Amino acid sequence: MAERTDNARRTFGPVVLLGLAGSGFAAVAGHKAMLAIPEATLTAAGGIAPTVQERSVEFPLAGALALVALAAWGVLLVTRGIVRRGAAVLALVAAAGILAVVVIGGFVQDDDATADLATRLGLNVTAVDVERSGWLWVALGCALVALVAAGAAVRLVPSWPEMGSRYDAPTAAGTGSPAGAGQDPAEQSNLDLWKSLDEGHDPTDE
Repeated sequence: MAERTDNARRTFGPVVLLGLAGSGFAAVAGHKAMLAIPEATLTAAGGIAPTVQERSVEFPLAGALALVALAAWGVLLVTRGIVRRGAAVLALVAAAGILAVVVIGGFVQDDDATADLATRLGLNVTAVDVERSGWLWVALGCALVALVAAGAAVRLVPSWPEMGSRYDAPTAAGTGSPAGAGQDPAEQSNLDLWKSLDEGHDPTDE
């Protein structure tokens, strides 16, 4: 049992890094051109589009969900207990949302994107077609990575190391109980130091 717990603790760093990397790159990819009409095709159809933005479609919802996932990973790093597990679940839901947006927008509704672009550029929809850009594949891969990492986090987070209570606000220690009751001596010493500073005493002055 102890060995299994140690193995679970060792997954903390790799899983968090994967989650952050997957969510971060998905946030970048979500604001890039996912579907685009090739410039050669556009020229052959008689259209002129000086910029990629005018002949492409982005998926900003995927980028927004990726930012939510990033925030959830940040919360997971600094919280404990049920809040931490809730952050892992939120990261999982956000990653699933990124994947859904990319798959639906890039593979299911790509014909609708073609029609919208053709209308925007004043072209015959039958004369043009869209291509999936490299950013779409980046977003798809990153969404999968973020989803797997968040799923692992939901399962493993109870066994992961947590920030110690020494990082909590000193005033939160000992609330509703006698001063120093049940506290670690080092934590009590830190609390005394804070109280001394609050009262205007210099702890270095002997």
